[in-house]
Amino acid sequence: MVFLLIARFSLRFSLRPTKLSMTSPSSQINELRSVDRELLMAMRSGDAFGIGDLTEQLGVTATAIRQRIERLLESGLIEREKIVAGRGRPTFQYRLTVRGHRRAGANPAELAEAMWQEILAIPDPKIRQQLLSSVANRLGRQFATQVDQDQSFESRMIKLSEMLTDRQITTEISHAGDLPVLDICACPYPSLTDTSDERAMCRLEEEMISEALGRPVHLSSCRLDGDHCCQFAATGEPSESAN
Repeated sequence: MVFLLIARFSLRFSLRPTKLSMTSPSSQINELRSVDRELLMAMRSGDAFGIGDLTEQLGVTATAIRQRIERLLESGLIEREKIVAGRGRPTFQYRLTVRGHRRAGANPAELAEAMWQEILAIPDPKIRQQLLSSVANRLGRQFATQVDQDQSFESRMIKLSEMLTDRQITTEISHAGDLPVLDICACPYPSLTDTSDERAMCRLEEEMISEALGRPVHLSSCRLDGDHCCQFAATGEPSESAN
């Protein structure tokens, strides 16, 4: 939740870039309150819970539980089931959605870092590069399914920027002449980035973004070189569908 690049190009712009900062209302949903996370943790067993069950487990009032539930329902982290028994008033039970289970699970950072180091340790460079490219393309396709490839290149980049922001990767859009440039000013995976000549994570990001946008991009500026931001700019001539 959360690799990338090949070539290094040095772009010098005669005009000062105009930047568009990407923020999205849905990104706020990712910021769980501690009390809401506590409720998710209490529901990790996968069972269905009533208000009374959760009140007893957490030692808070029913009103407090209902407020948390409403926020989590809106976020799509839990789902509600109506229970009708006899002539009495129906009751509701709640359980985690697939997304809720993911948010309530253990932090995968250590696992991701261990897997990344094992990939880099593969002795055969061809196999290592094939695996990195496969990971990059898979990640890129996940973004590409939510990007309208019939839109302009700039519109696609803006959409990708919004999705990255939703995943806690702060991005901006600047311009080099007529072309948009994706700026990432804080490395999303600092513990996985190395300063060696290979820069596997940088290459991975480059391939991922290219796959997501349906057009090749390259890393034109890099923080590892002392630049202010990592910038991804289009390379080559656009195809007819990329206009």
